Amino acid sequence: MPKNDAYDKEILGAYEKGQLKSVATKAELAKLKAAARTTAVKDRRVNIRLSSSDLQDVQVKAMQEGVPYQTLIASVLHKYVTGRLTEPQSSVPEKTSKSKVQS
Repeated sequence: MPKNDAYDKEILGAYEKGQLKSVATKAELAKLKAAARTTAVKDRRVNIRLSSSDLQDVQVKAMQEGVPYQTLIASVLHKYVTGRLTEPQSSVPEKTSKSKVQS
């Protein structure tokens, strides 16, 4: 993780002084609570190895979503194995076999 810059320190200071207020709407909070409730009970521990850049990208995405990065990883895996997460359709056309060119 990169070190905190001046902006990060300013935000942290404001948070610690209680100067920040949540901007989440009731609908957003309800959505997050519902997502938490639908997550299965976590009764197993798994260790995985990730590249530093992948982990950093996951941590950024998790911060944007307002969830811990491990929760985001578990959610993505859960959605994938339940069929609710699919790969995007490729915009590159598939190769087609060419018929013989007549001269």
